[in-house]
Amino acid sequence: MNREQVFRARNLRKVYRTGAVEIEALRGIDLDVYSGEFIVLLGPSGSGKSTLLNILGGLDAPTSGELRWRDHELVGADERELTRFRREHVGFVFQFYNLIGSLTARENVALVTDIAEDPMPPEEALALVELAPRIDHFPAQLSGGEQQRVAIARAIAKRPDVLLCDEPTGALDYPTGKVVLEVIARVNEELGTTAIVITHNAAIAGMADRVLRLADGRLVADEKNPAKITPSELSW
Repeated sequence: MNREQVFRARNLRKVYRTGAVEIEALRGIDLDVYSGEFIVLLGPSGSGKSTLLNILGGLDAPTSGELRWRDHELVGADERELTRFRREHVGFVFQFYNLIGSLTARENVALVTDIAEDPMPPEEALALVELAPRIDHFPAQLSGGEQQRVAIARAIAKRPDVLLCDEPTGALDYPTGKVVLEVIARVNEELGTTAIVITHNAAIAGMADRVLRLADGRLVADEKNPAKITPSELSW
C-alpha cells in the first residue's frame, strides 16, 4: 500500500548559541515520514530527539535545511502559519501532563475542541482512552496514568494528522506505561494518526513500524520493524 508522504526533511540542522558557545543539536537530518506510520525515536540524552520532534511539530525552527509538511514549506514560515499548522494538524503529548488543575478531564479536553475546526466531542475523546467513568474528575483525583490519558485525549480531540509524543511514559511505572502505550497504539491504528514517539526505552521500539536512532545530532539508523508487537507483549 502506498502511503502519503507527510514530512520531508533534508539536511536539517539546528544550532543553539549562548554567547560565544555554539551547540549543534541536529547535524544534517534527512527524513521522510508517511501517513499512518508508528515511529519510535531512540537515542541517549542530548542526541537531538526532542529538538527534531519540536521542529517537526512547528514548536522550533531549524537553523538551516528543508522541511515540508505535505506540499507546504515549514522552514521560513512565520508564527501565524506555524500556529495554524500546529492547530490543524499536530497533537502533542509530553512527559508531564500540563493539565489545568481547576478543570475537570472533560473541561481540559474541551480547551482544544473550542479552537479546532472539526473536533470530536470531549466525551468521545475520553472514551477512546478509556476514561469515560472519570470524565468529571479533576487532575488531583486521577492517577498519573489517567492524567496522561487525559493529555492524550486532549491531543487527539482535534483529530490531528500527527501525534508527537516526547517520553509519554517517562514519569510512569511499568504497568501504567503499558496502558498509555496501548492508548497511543489504538489512536494510530483506529484513527490512522501518524505517531512519532520519543523514548529512552529500547523495548518500546518493538511497537513501531520504524525505529529511528539518533546520536550526537545525527540519524545513525532508520530501521523497519517486520515483527511489530502490541504493547501487551512488551517486556522491559
